[in-house]
Amino acid sequence: MQLIKKITVFITACTSMITLSGMYESVTPVALEAESVLTKETTDFYDYWKEKYLVQNPYVTDETQYYVFYGDQTYSEAGYEVEVTVSEAHGYGMLIAASMSDYDNEAKEIFDGMYRYYQSHLSEIGPNLMAWQQNDNGKAIVNSSGADSATDGDMDIAYALLMADSVWGSDGEINYKQSAVDVINDIMTYEVNKTDWVLQLGDWVYGSSENDTYYSATRSSDFIMQYMPVFAEATGDERWLKLYENTYNIINKIVDKYGTGILPDFIIKDSATGEFIPAPANLLESENDGNYYYNACRTPWRISMDYLINGNEDALNFANTLNKFIINKTSGDPWNIMAGYTLEGTAVSDWNDLCFDAPFLVSAACGENSNWHHSLRDMILNYGEDVYFGDTIAMLCLIVDDGCWIVPESVNMSIPGDVNADGTFNISDVVMMKKWLLAVPDVKLEDWKSGDLCDDNILNVFDLCLMKRKLIEK
Repeated sequence: MQLIKKITVFITACTSMITLSGMYESVTPVALEAESVLTKETTDFYDYWKEKYLVQNPYVTDETQYYVFYGDQTYSEAGYEVEVTVSEAHGYGMLIAASMSDYDNEAKEIFDGMYRYYQSHLSEIGPNLMAWQQNDNGKAIVNSSGADSATDGDMDIAYALLMADSVWGSDGEINYKQSAVDVINDIMTYEVNKTDWVLQLGDWVYGSSENDTYYSATRSSDFIMQYMPVFAEATGDERWLKLYENTYNIINKIVDKYGTGILPDFIIKDSATGEFIPAPANLLESENDGNYYYNACRTPWRISMDYLINGNEDALNFANTLNKFIINKTSGDPWNIMAGYTLEGTAVSDWNDLCFDAPFLVSAACGENSNWHHSLRDMILNYGEDVYFGDTIAMLCLIVDDGCWIVPESVNMSIPGDVNADGTFNISDVVMMKKWLLAVPDVKLEDWKSGDLCDDNILNVFDLCLMKRKLIEK
């Protein structure tokens, strides 16, 4: 069956869409429709990726479970307990399985097996979040000590579940839509700093003091901007749009300050100025925590995708700034991309790595330099066998570059008209909507999407009229 995905952007990605007061601007959303087909290059790459990295859990016999192998050795090769996967890899695998649904007849079986694996390896903190790492001890696949979560893995799992609902529906064994909403709500509860409105590093930061170094620390590779409006739509929780706007504020300030488009692996809040700045060395992982390194290498893909899908101008500015820098830095030869840079643009290593190369394909797709784009794609397809991280990122970037990224068209589970989100539509919702439209102080819609009865992504008096009519008809 030929893979054709209709992409409809159901919500404007402009950061002016919602102000910090919660008022919904009358901005017409970008509406993009396209038909795209996975190339044979991409499906061939998928066959290679699937054969090399997709593993069935051998210790579970009463159901089928799959995971993405990211380790260096298996237990049988090492002879001792070894790390085999992480939630990051698992989220990637679920995204890939759903994306390949029209190509691979086994995609649903794989996806459901990955869902069951995820459900068997949950965090000890957020009840619907995934423990960040698992080990093979020769008898079972078990969570590593400190079974807490990592934000990017949880975000990918949530989005993949929405993809699955869009592809297969939620009337079968697994209610993908409800599971997605459960994960999204837990991310908001356990992984979002609601003082500064930034994503935190994982649910292990939950409950920490605002004075804690990690409370306001954030990871740029978690800035998966295209997801945030989708999560707002799925849950009716407009806080996702506040997070969306504030995250772009951080991105824009760093892009404007350094002029390279390069983001650091980790970002912290300066206690003196309140500004978000590159992290110091060894904040969490290495001396390169404040540089563009093995976390931030994904940002050209993660952020630029928000322009390709939603038409966000901040994402386009990011991509154009980055494209200009990297083309000049490499003299237009992608083989000259180095594995890491300072924010000013000085290389911090002297080797090339596929996990750095592949994300530039997505930012290049936002630009007008077709030669650069073609050179990058050719390089990725001819790079040769790599490791889990590079190959998996390349797999996802090829799907996006083919124009085959799945965007759920309608995932909202709220009750029409229930703007106060109390579980029912009644006169109190109409009163709240009227006060909100009149900008009465301190009136905030708990579920703005449920008030959009005209289904045009604009809240105005016409929606109020339909609410009144709906109430009378009750």
